[in-house]
Amino acid sequence: MPTVTVIQPTITEEQNTKIRCAAYCRVSSDSEDQLNSFMAQTRYYSQFFENSETEELIDLYADEGITGTREDKRDEFQRMIKDCRKGRIDRIYTKSISRFARNTKDCLKNVRELKSLGITVFFEKENIDTANMTDEMMITIMGGLAQEESTSISQNMRWSIKKRMENGTMKMCNSVFGYELVNGELILNQDEARIVRKIFDWYLNGYGSEKIAQMLNEMGIGKRGRSCHWTGPTVRVMLKNEKYIGDQLFQKRFTTTVLPRKNLPNRGELPQYYYTGCHEAVISKDVFDRVQELIRLRGENKRNESRGNILSKKIKCGECGTTFRMKNCRGKIYWVCRLHTDEIEKCSVKPINQDNIHSAFIRLCNKLWYNYKQILVPFQTALHDLKLRKLSSKTQVMDIHKQTAKLREQTHVLARLKTKGFLDEVWFCQYHLTHFIRTRIMQRE
Repeated sequence: MPTVTVIQPTITEEQNTKIRCAAYCRVSSDSEDQLNSFMAQTRYYSQFFENSETEELIDLYADEGITGTREDKRDEFQRMIKDCRKGRIDRIYTKSISRFARNTKDCLKNVRELKSLGITVFFEKENIDTANMTDEMMITIMGGLAQEESTSISQNMRWSIKKRMENGTMKMCNSVFGYELVNGELILNQDEARIVRKIFDWYLNGYGSEKIAQMLNEMGIGKRGRSCHWTGPTVRVMLKNEKYIGDQLFQKRFTTTVLPRKNLPNRGELPQYYYTGCHEAVISKDVFDRVQELIRLRGENKRNESRGNILSKKIKCGECGTTFRMKNCRGKIYWVCRLHTDEIEKCSVKPINQDNIHSAFIRLCNKLWYNYKQILVPFQTALHDLKLRKLSSKTQVMDIHKQTAKLREQTHVLARLKTKGFLDEVWFCQYHLTHFIRTRIMQRE
C-alpha cells in the first residue's frame, strides 16, 4: 500500500474573499425626472452592498438618458462587459431586464457570454438569477416584453417627430459644409460658403466630381478648420443638397421599426417634407437647377455607355467586394473598383484594361470547354440532386414556416396586450412557454 500524505487547504472559509459585484442602472429617455432617478439608483446600490459580509461593490455602471434598443450606444454597459472579460467582476445586479436590455437577442447574447465567463446576473424586479439555467426561458419571455415596451416608446417618438415635420416646427439636427448650426438654425459660414460656390461653378464649367475632389485636396481645403480628405461621392452629395438654396427636405432617410433597426434611404416608403426659405442661401436656385440638369445628363450618358456592355455589373473587386464600373480614358476602356476610385487608401486594386478582361474570360471558357467532364458534369449532377431534395422537402418546410409564423404573430399580439395591462402576467407566461416549446420542436423537425 502506498503512503498517503494529506496536504491541508491553505485557504479557510474565513479567508475567502468576497464576491466582487457590479451594479448596472439606466434611465430611459422618456423619464420625466431623469437625473433624480439616476441618483436614486446610484444611492440604492451603494447602500445595498455597504453592510454585506459576502459581497462587495466593485463598480457602478450607469448610462444616463440613452436609448436601450441600441447596445452600441451604451458606453457604460460596454465598459462593464469589458471589465467582465478582464475577470474583474463575479456577479452583476440590475433592477430589471428592461434596464439590462430592450430586445431579446441582445439580452440573451450578453447573459450567455457572461455565464460562459462564470459571471451571474440577478434581475431584481423579475427575481431571476442566471445561476439557474432554467431561468433562461423566463429571460426570453421578459426580454420580449421589454422589447415590446421599447417599441411602443419608439412609436410615440416617431409620431412626435412626424407631427413636428407636418406643422413646420422641425429643427435642424446637423450642419453641412458652408453653414454652422446655432440653436437649431443654419447660419452662413462665409469662408466655407465661398468654397461651396466654387464647387458649383467648377461643375458647371465641365469638371467632374472626382476632379473637383482632387482639386480641393491639392488646395488643402478642410472642414471647420480641420484637414480632411475630399472624395467624389462627398462632392456629389453637396451638389445635390437643397440646403444650399435655403431649403430643407426632411425624412430623406428612415429607421425601420423591426429589430435590429436599420437606417435606410427613403425611396418612397414614407412621406417627405420640403421646407422652403428656412435659412440664407449660398447659391441661387438657377445655378442649383442647372447643376441638377447637368448631373442628370451626365448620368444618362454613363448609363447608356455601360448598358450595352456585357461586363456591366458583373465584375466584383477581389479585395473589397465592390462592383467595378467602366471608365473611358483617352479612348481606352478600363474597369475600375468604385472604392479605389473614391478612396484609394481603402482599396489597392488598380484599373484593369478591358482587353485583358476579355482575354482572361476567353481562356477560362476554353479551359471549361476542354475539361467539361471533370468540372461541369459533376457540378451539374450535384445541382440536379440538390434541386430534387429541395422539391421533396419544400411542402413540409413551408407548412412548418407557416405554423411558426402564426405562433409568433399570436405571441406578438398578446405581448402588446400584456404590456398595456389587458392580460394577466401569469397566464401570459404560461401561454408563451407552451408556444415557445412548440416552436422549438417544429424548428428541430
